Amino acid sequence: MAHPSILHRIATAAIVVKSAEMLWLDALEAEQNGDRELAASLASDVVYIDDSHADAWMAIAQWSLPPSARGRQEMPNLAQTAKAMSALRKVVDLNPDNARAWELGGTLLIDHLGMLEHGLEWWESRRGESPRDIIPLIEQLAILVRLGYLDACANRLEILYGEDIDIPPNRRLEARVEGVRKMVERAARQEADGAFAPQDQKDQRWDIIRRMRRRKPISQTFFLLTFVAPIVFLLGSAAMYAFGSTPLGSAMVFFLILASYFGISRLSMGLLHKLNRHALDLDRALDCETTVGKVCIPEEVRGSKLYNSVLGNRMPAFKERVALIQKSGEKISGKWELHVPF
Repeated sequence: MAHPSILHRIATAAIVVKSAEMLWLDALEAEQNGDRELAASLASDVVYIDDSHADAWMAIAQWSLPPSARGRQEMPNLAQTAKAMSALRKVVDLNPDNARAWELGGTLLIDHLGMLEHGLEWWESRRGESPRDIIPLIEQLAILVRLGYLDACANRLEILYGEDIDIPPNRRLEARVEGVRKMVERAARQEADGAFAPQDQKDQRWDIIRRMRRRKPISQTFFLLTFVAPIVFLLGSAAMYAFGSTPLGSAMVFFLILASYFGISRLSMGLLHKLNRHALDLDRALDCETTVGKVCIPEEVRGSKLYNSVLGNRMPAFKERVALIQKSGEKISGKWELHVPF
C-alpha cells in the first residue's frame, strides 16, 4: 500500500492539473466573449500552474498582439511584440510541429523587431525540425538578400531546387519560390558592382545617400503615372489610329493596351529599383542597426527627408527599437559580419 504522503502528492497534482484545464476553458470562453485582456490573464495563470501547456503559451502569444478591428489589423508595439515572441519560443520548444508558431515568430523577429540574424537562426531551427519544408529556405533567402549576402544565397537556392525538398502543388507556394528566385537575381544584377555594407563608413554608397538625403524615394504609383502610363497611352493611340475603325480592331486595341501596361510595368521595375537604390541602401542600413543593436547611420542622414520616408514604412516596434538603439549611441564595428548558421 502506498504511503499516505505519496497519495497526498498525487491527489494534489491531480487538483492542480484540473485547475489548469478549468482555467484554460475559462480563458477560451473569455476570448470568445471578446474579453481578450481577461483571456490573456487566465492563459498566464494556466502556464503558471502548468508550464508545459503549449496551447496556453500559443494563446498568450496571439492574445498579446492587438486584435483586428473592422477588418484592419493594428500593428503591435515593442512591448507587445517582445511578449509574444517570448511565448512563441516556448511554444516551438514544447511543440516543434506548430507551423503557425514558427511562421508568426519569424514575422515578429524579422519584420517587427528587425533582428535578422536571429531570424536566420530561427528558420534554421525550423529546418532542423522539418527539413523538407520550403518556407524556412524562402525566408532565409529574403533575409540574406536584405543584408546583401548574395553569396550565401547560392547554398539556399541549391537546396530549394534540390531533390530533398518537396514543393507541394500549391500556386501560392510556387509563386513564392519563383518570386524569391527572381529577387535574388535582381539583387545580383543591381549589386554587380558590390553589395553595400552599411557598417563600413568608407563605403562609397554612403556618399550617394548623403547627397540624396533631401529627396524621398520615387513611389511605384508616381513611377507608373509618369513613366509607364505615357508610353502605354502613345502605344494605345497609335494602335487605335491604325486598327480602331472596326469593332474587332477596337477590341484588339483594348487588349493591346492591357498587355502593354502590365508588360512595361514588369520590365520597368528594374529601372525603378535603380532610381531608388539610395533608399534601398538606407533600408539595409536600418536592418543592419536593428540586427546588431548598434548605430551605423550618419547623423546628417538620420532625420532627413529620405530617412523619415524609409523609416515611415516600418512597423511600430521596429521604429521603437531604432529609437532605443539611436539613444544608446554605440557604433557598429566596421568589421562586423553576419553570422550565417549553415
